[in-house]
This record gives sequence, C-alpha cells and structure tokens, in this order.
Amino acid sequence: MKALRIVFMGTPEFAVGILDAIVKQNQHEIVGVITATDKPAGRGQKIKYSAVKEYALENNLTLLQPTNLKDEAFLAELKSLNANLHIVVAFRMLPKVVWAMPELGTFNLHASLLPNYRGAAPINWAIINGETKTGVTTFFIDDKIDTGAMILSKELAISESENAGELHDRLMVLGCEAVLQTLDKIAEEKVATTIQQDSADIKTAYKLDRENCKIDFTKNVTEIYNLIRGLSPYPSAWCNFKDGEQEFSIKIYDTKQEAVLHDYTIGNIITTKKEMKIAVLGGFIQVLSLQFPGKKKMATHELLNGVTFSESARVF
Repeated sequence: MKALRIVFMGTPEFAVGILDAIVKQNQHEIVGVITATDKPAGRGQKIKYSAVKEYALENNLTLLQPTNLKDEAFLAELKSLNANLHIVVAFRMLPKVVWAMPELGTFNLHASLLPNYRGAAPINWAIINGETKTGVTTFFIDDKIDTGAMILSKELAISESENAGELHDRLMVLGCEAVLQTLDKIAEEKVATTIQQDSADIKTAYKLDRENCKIDFTKNVTEIYNLIRGLSPYPSAWCNFKDGEQEFSIKIYDTKQEAVLHDYTIGNIITTKKEMKIAVLGGFIQVLSLQFPGKKKMATHELLNGVTFSESARVF
C-alpha cells in the first residue's frame, strides 16, 4: 500500500466533515490544509475564520491561506510540504500548477451524481428541480469545472420533505465514505476512472444569487415548494410582501404544500390565528417559518400572535 501525504483544500462545514473523517481514520498523513483567507462578516464586520481553518487550528494542522494560488511564495511553500496527493472539497477552481503538482494527482469530492449538477450549488439545485435522488462523486481535477475523470460515485434518495440543510448533512456522511474509499483505491493503486459523457440534457448547479432565490408565484405549488426547501436554511427564498401601505421583502424557510383547487388570487395571504397560507397555482403554500426585516426567523404561529394581516395582504 502506498503511503499518502495529503494536502486538503476546503472552506465550509461540508469540507470539515470530510477532513475530520480522514484525520480520525488515521491511515494517511495530512501534511497541510489550504482554506480561504479570513473575511469580515456580520453587522460588526468582525473577522471570521472559515470552518476548515477553525478545524485545522484545533487539530494543529499546518495551515495555508493564499490570496493568489499562482503566487510564487505560496507555490514554493506548497511544494515544500512534499505531498503526493491533493484533495479538494468545496474550495475554488485551482490553476494547473497546483492540481498537477502532486505525483498522484488532485481529486475533488462533488455533491452530485456527475455529470449532472456541475457548479457551485449542487445540493440546492437537486431539490429545487425536484430530483428524487442525488449523491456524491470523486473525480480527478482537470482544467475545467467538475469535468474530470470520475473515480467513484455513491447515490442516495431525496425525500419529498427534506430541505437543503438536511440533505447537506446526509451528503456529508456519504461524502466521507466516498473519500475514504477513494483513498483506499489510490493507496492500493487500484483506481479505474470513468470519463464523463456530456449531453444536451445535463443539468447545471448555477451559483445562487438574489434573483434566482426570489419566489416566482406564477409557478405551480410544487415548484414553489421545492424552491423554498431547496434554499432552506441558506441562503433562503424570498419575496415581496404588501399589506396596505406596508411593503418590504420577507424570507420564507419552512413550508408545506397543499394541492387543491381554489378561487383565490395568486399571491393572496390567508391567515387564521395560527396558520398562514399563500394562494398559488394549483393549491396553497402553508408557511411554517419566516423572517421579516429586522426580525429573527420565527415560527408563523409566533408571528401571528402579535401581527394581523388585512384581507388584501399579498406576496409577489
């Protein structure tokens, strides 16, 4: 079995789960960790470390935070770690000088069944598009985004009610299994790759932005329901709210869908003392939790304890 000296590259919590699995397996040496530079965050603009940096510091791992992945000083430092394998999990696009450096190559863990959902937000888009299954794929990085030769993939079913946060956590567990199995294959020199086949119907995991997170109430009840759960808890779906002279944007986190015929105008809000529904094409979206400007996320029944909407209240 080949001894693996690994540089791990990643930033968010998803990557931490994978890094922790490698460390705890204790079969291979993590000689370095690369993560994003520190950034100010929140209202106070306090400097925030990435989740991977927090983990690396807690576990006394060698840490690098380059601003420029082509910087000569960084490349010299990376080379000095003498790694023979790089692993990338939710980081950023690498220049060839980095991914081609180690003897055994650089592999990436991607949270989709490639070639579908290449891109920045595969977990979200799988739910938004109403998929019934997804998974994870490991592949060797090449000079394009998520197109390299696949090593292995693992599949799981998506339930009709789970949100992106819940699917994220299950995929992280599956991702740990996939990465450890990939490491075994590489260490035992038993890797057999599969070239990705492109086709016209491949779906893309576009970067999420304010525009594609806005709820389009001209869509049907299931499409709206899938969008909301696919963006919950982060970055969250949003829409405009209007009641009389009040008009502002709100975030909607948790909902149920009700497929039923009705005569309400699309976007109308119907409330009781404990429930809030939005009339949409083909039924209602029952809002279970939401957030008004300047307020914390709250359960709808808590909001309705102190707020009353008029019959003309609507979202759009």
